[in-house]
Amino acid sequence: MKITDILLAEHLVFHNVFDHVESRLPDLKSLAEAKALAELMVSLLRAHSRAEEELVFAPLEHCLEQIGQRNTFENEHHEIDASLLKVKVARRLVEARRLLSAAVLASREHFDHEERIVFPMAERVMKGETLDELGGKWLKRREKALK
Repeated sequence: MKITDILLAEHLVFHNVFDHVESRLPDLKSLAEAKALAELMVSLLRAHSRAEEELVFAPLEHCLEQIGQRNTFENEHHEIDASLLKVKVARRLVEARRLLSAAVLASREHFDHEERIVFPMAERVMKGETLDELGGKWLKRREKALK
């Protein structure tokens, strides 16, 4: 399976997580609940981001540099991480809700950006065999993580 198909499938799962987080935000009763949702997002996004960066962004770095987008994607990852990490140290529920909401919005925008620019670029620039090989590498990582 191509790495782009795998990452797109993960994006669909993340959109469901984002929907859940957004639907829960108004009903959160404690700061601990907000921090738990942030930790869930951090945990899930960490593996996804690492896979994207190593398996797709790194091979396309020169292409992204040419269109002036290399730093944009890296900055987007940092913005999402920063918002989620700030939730961990938030002192008030209102602040945690705002930061979580910002992280979800930034994540949605980042995924859209990847889906419109990076994944189509990977499909154009990389051979089908390469995309399949990268998908195989992703699968091996997942198998190791499950052991």
